[in-house]
Order: sequence, then structure tokens, then C-alpha cells
Amino acid sequence: MWGRLRVVAVLLALGWASSIFAQSIQSPILTIDSERLYRGSEFGQRVAREVEARTQALTEENRTLESELEAEELALTEQRADLTPEDFRALADAFDARVQAIRRDREAESREIADLLESNRGRFLQAAAPILEDIMREAGAGVILEVRSVFISANAIDITDRAIARIDASIGDGGPQPN
Repeated sequence: MWGRLRVVAVLLALGWASSIFAQSIQSPILTIDSERLYRGSEFGQRVAREVEARTQALTEENRTLESELEAEELALTEQRADLTPEDFRALADAFDARVQAIRRDREAESREIADLLESNRGRFLQAAAPILEDIMREAGAGVILEVRSVFISANAIDITDRAIARIDASIGDGGPQPN
């Protein structure tokens, strides 16, 4: 029994020591997975949910508009035999102008969603910079490299998880704060 307790005590001590070591990285070079940093943070997850909701709404609106336009085009085609060429041309041109306006509106909405994603990424990086600088200082590091740019490294210098935890604690999801 005492042997088992010693083994458990040693394992607990090793676990404690490894967690202390993991928290106190000392290296002149650190790595980070910036994509995982953003997507793994509460901020990035909130933005992803907002973008997904807006994209889904845009897709549904597009389907509705597509059905309406198909019905309108069919009605216009059916009227063709009863109209003069000039009257038909006027209706066809009006329909085409409406389709082009809808297309421009949909493209503008898509760009707005992309801009939302990009502007929030910029806000996130701006808020994350001082936190990353603190982690660098604590580790005695002079640089943080993107993990994808490093050919080989020890996982011990990857600060992505630590950075996510600190950023979440500092800025949360970055959304509007209650008064």
C-alpha cells in the first residue's frame, strides 16, 4: 500500500512540476498559431457566430429572391405573346434592371460581412498585442514566430493556449459590455 501511495505522490509531484514548468516558459523565441489564437478565443468565436448568422440570413434571402425572380421571369415569358415587341422590351429591361440592382445589393452585403470579419480581426489583434507582449516579457523572449513559419520546434515554446486563456480573461468575447 505504501508503495502505491509513493507512486501516486510522485505522479502528483511530476504533474505539479510539469504544470509549473508549462506556466513558466523561458525561451528567447516563442511560437503561436495565430489562426487558432483567434478562432479559439471567445472573441473569435463570437465573431464567427455573427458572421455565420449573417451569412445564413443572406443565403435565405438569396433563395427567396431567386424564387421571386424565377416566377417573375416566367410570368414575363408567358406575357410575351400578348405584348408588342416594344412593350415586352420595356418590361424585360425593367426586369433586367431589377435583377442587376438585386445583384449589386447582394454583393454589397457579402462585402459588408467580409469587412465585419476583417475589422474584428484587427480589433482582436490590437487588444491581444499587449497580452502577447506580457507573455514575451515573462518568458524572456525577444520574438514570437507564427508556428506555420517554423520548420521544427519544441511544443514547449508554443504559447497559443496560454495566450487564448489570458485574452479571454482580459477581453472576453469583445462584444458590447452591459452598463
